[in-house]
Amino acid sequence: MPGMTSDSGDHSNSVVPISPNPQPTTYPLHHGLKPPIARLSISWARGNTLRVTVLRQPQPSAANGEEEAGGRVLEVKLSDNGDGEIDDAQWRRIAYGSVTPFALLQSRKNSTSTLSKISALDSTEWWQYIMEYSREINSLLGNPKPSPSLAIEDQKTVLKDVQKPTCFKAAWELMEIFYADQHSQAWIPERLLDWLADYDCLFSGTQPTVHSELVNFQKELVTRQAVEDHPKYWEAISSTLAIGWLEIGVKLLRLHGSYDFDQLGSRETENGLVEAVAVLISKMPRLRADLGADKLGECYKNKPDFVKAWEKWRAQITKLDCSAFWLQCEHHQTRDGLKNILQTMLGNSTSLSNATFHWMELYIAHFLYIRPFTAGLESMYNLAQKCMQIKPVSGHHKLIGLLIGILGENPEVVLAECSKSFGSWMMAHAAELLTAGNIQAEMLLQKEQFQLGGICIEELNRLVYAQVLSSHALTWQIAPIYLSSCMKQGMGLLETVLSKQALQHDQVLLKSIEICRLYELGTVSSNLMKITAVHDWKHGKKGSGVFWLQQARDEVRLNRIAKHLFDFVGKSLSDESFKQWERLIELLGPESGIAGGLEFLNKYREFRRSLQQVHSGTATDAAQRAAEALISLMKNPSTPQRFWLPILHDSLKLFNWAGRPLLNVSQTNVLLNKLQELSMARLRPDFVNADLPPEALNSVRLAIATNLGRAILEE
Repeated sequence: MPGMTSDSGDHSNSVVPISPNPQPTTYPLHHGLKPPIARLSISWARGNTLRVTVLRQPQPSAANGEEEAGGRVLEVKLSDNGDGEIDDAQWRRIAYGSVTPFALLQSRKNSTSTLSKISALDSTEWWQYIMEYSREINSLLGNPKPSPSLAIEDQKTVLKDVQKPTCFKAAWELMEIFYADQHSQAWIPERLLDWLADYDCLFSGTQPTVHSELVNFQKELVTRQAVEDHPKYWEAISSTLAIGWLEIGVKLLRLHGSYDFDQLGSRETENGLVEAVAVLISKMPRLRADLGADKLGECYKNKPDFVKAWEKWRAQITKLDCSAFWLQCEHHQTRDGLKNILQTMLGNSTSLSNATFHWMELYIAHFLYIRPFTAGLESMYNLAQKCMQIKPVSGHHKLIGLLIGILGENPEVVLAECSKSFGSWMMAHAAELLTAGNIQAEMLLQKEQFQLGGICIEELNRLVYAQVLSSHALTWQIAPIYLSSCMKQGMGLLETVLSKQALQHDQVLLKSIEICRLYELGTVSSNLMKITAVHDWKHGKKGSGVFWLQQARDEVRLNRIAKHLFDFVGKSLSDESFKQWERLIELLGPESGIAGGLEFLNKYREFRRSLQQVHSGTATDAAQRAAEALISLMKNPSTPQRFWLPILHDSLKLFNWAGRPLLNVSQTNVLLNKLQELSMARLRPDFVNADLPPEALNSVRLAIATNLGRAILEE
């Protein structure tokens, strides 16, 4: 985490432990204000951006009347994107695209039992899983796409226009070659050759390369007629052949002037020598699994066949080098250039050194022409050291540091380079490659570290990456995937991440609840609903507040809301006051069991509907349903005592129903008991009288008594 420092040496309480000696990172700040600066304020902005407010000390107005700015507000991006070679939108696409392969690989890991994990590491199926994961991640990092080809291709175009690759993709492929792709272990030199062909351009920013020299030479080809007269032509051919770009070398050779129709007769011997060299180049033996359709050379998959072809090919080169036809070649630039090419193909160390520009290119040249049978990381590392002595490194490059760590079988260096140069995303995802078949790296990454609070480096890297994701509003949703894979502190940090989301936004709340459901965080989900309910209630969204409290099954707060609403409505249930309750009652619905003290509202609503049907007609069935609703309401313990008398007063028509009594003796006794309790309650000093006429109680008592007498007579 950039810029994270602490004055205390005790980091035991940190969710993600902090290094006691963090390396400071410097970010330029250009505010354009004249001194003196009076105040500097720093706060977090969106994502991994700092908002810096720079304020000047108040100054008197200038003589010309122009006032200078009193301050500036700037945003400083704490970049984790690798020198900005990938923009934010592309990084979000990579972040989201990485989730599926990462989660799938973790699932396959977890499904493998503890006893079978050791054998799984050696199984073909497991290595297929690793390669599938690596290739899916690699595809997210971009594919160099050539520009649309012209109908008539320019013969002098030796390099196709492709999208510049990124160091992230180059680093990932480098680790894939050495750690994940078990099928390429027998021909790693050829894989490195292909890797350099794709990414040699990335080294051009710090030093000359074959790619940069070839780009410059291609610009000169447009204006040159007899290219064979210029030394750069032969240098370009030697350089491309030295690092295995055979196709480009042959194409350049066939730009030779002796191929022109008007020159064939007078330069027949010269053209024959050029074509002979071109044929030898195209027949070069290659120890590799396969060759693409557009690649030159002859592919050999086993060492014995390759050795025979290699010796035969070198014998043909030696025979051509000693041929008498050179004496008949009158063009000395062609003769010298072709001779130098043959020496390069024969592995002359001086020619290879002159044809390459930095040690990595010389390294590949040694693999091709001097030590094609090099195997084992120790031998490759020793050769790399030798090449670096011949061509010293002029400046540090992130890819070079990573390659040296890999060749030196030093996982600490590999992790350090990934952390320093490629950031938290690489650390979280590349660990799967490093631990695939490297026992030393697996022990380093998965060993519990006391100084890290008991977690391992692998878990720490995932926690840090999850924090980076959580800091941005567009990526926090995928952080739980990585936190759930952290066995020690992942779920605790996940709860913290969820609790800090902006729950006032419905989509964020729903997503948080869904995450809680997936990871069985019922308590966290309930707390989020309660927080949202309280927020909505305080901001006037009472219906929404009640809904979320119902979802959280918070009986305590629902009862408090019921009491608050009862106090707000007043002493009676008049039509005017009931309208204020109507929408809230509709929200409660039939699930009154989770409504707490508000259960009364739902039952009272049904009772009022029954009364309205009675008042609009004389149907005895409707009156009977209203009477049953009344008894249910009065028996319910959630009905507040203050509303007993208003409810009974509204039911006078039911008690005096013409025809027959609607309530039997037992039901009538229930109502009389309620009246008795109400009479006793009126003696208490805290009793609140209903807003009814003074004779209301007597009227109700008389009506119920009359109904009781009629019920007794009928029974």
